[in-house]
Amino acid sequence: MQQKFNEKNRDLLININGQMIHRDEAGVSPFDSLVQGGDGAWEGLRLYDGRIFKLTEHLDRLRSSALAMAFESIPTHEEITSEITRTLEANSMRDGVHIRLTLSRGLKITSGMDPRLNQAGPTLIVLAEHKPPVYDKAGVRLITSSIRRFPPDCLDPKIHSNNLVQSILAKIESNAAGADDALMLDRHGFVAETNATHVFLVSGETVLTSRAVACPEGITRETVLELCQDNGIACSETDLSLTDVYRADEMFCSGTMGELAAVVEVDGRPIGGGAETAPGPMTRRLSELFASRTAAEGTRVID
Repeated sequence: MQQKFNEKNRDLLININGQMIHRDEAGVSPFDSLVQGGDGAWEGLRLYDGRIFKLTEHLDRLRSSALAMAFESIPTHEEITSEITRTLEANSMRDGVHIRLTLSRGLKITSGMDPRLNQAGPTLIVLAEHKPPVYDKAGVRLITSSIRRFPPDCLDPKIHSNNLVQSILAKIESNAAGADDALMLDRHGFVAETNATHVFLVSGETVLTSRAVACPEGITRETVLELCQDNGIACSETDLSLTDVYRADEMFCSGTMGELAAVVEVDGRPIGGGAETAPGPMTRRLSELFASRTAAEGTRVID
């Protein structure tokens, strides 16, 4: 499942504060808050036939994170959307594109963590890449990480920040174990999410997912819950233990970069029928409903 270089991206132009810069020359200052302390917020967007799915929701979350971190200046939705369009036009992109938005507090006058040192900013980076969904639809294998997700009183996951060390450490563990990703628990031992995605279980005809306590408020996660509600599928947000995982009929992960993908194994234990029967009927149904939504909805940003 390891991502590989896409030749289409060799001459990408990256938008940094409105300037289009070749990927080989792009960079931010060593005095930028991103470099100094991961002091920034980010969003992942996906472009479908000229439209970005759930763009407003993503920009709302970006603004919410920036407000929680007390950014003094935050670009408007219209300003960010304009820069996204400029970036897509500069790269002749229309479909099959993943966009990474990054918003930092900006430049410091000298190194240090004090936000009062930031006297120029913010820094907005729009990175658009040709990138299909990254997860193998035939099934993802997970291991349970020893790294626990923070609760809100340590670092609120509602802040979608660039501090991703927890996720990176968990990913290192999954790499060492030969798995695709790592399942992460909260401090009470309940399922939070993976190092990169939200997770859902299917028990009988009911879809289950973790409460948004030690995991962020996922846009794709919320879309799955909407699809369940709109299509008469029983669903619940609840505490889930590893026992619930091991005995689930189906399991899948969700996220903008990978959409919906079946999980076929956790800690060496097959989920449902394992890879032989993946994706299961509920995962397949929700994936089809999700594809219908992304094909029909979204904010047009490129003609």
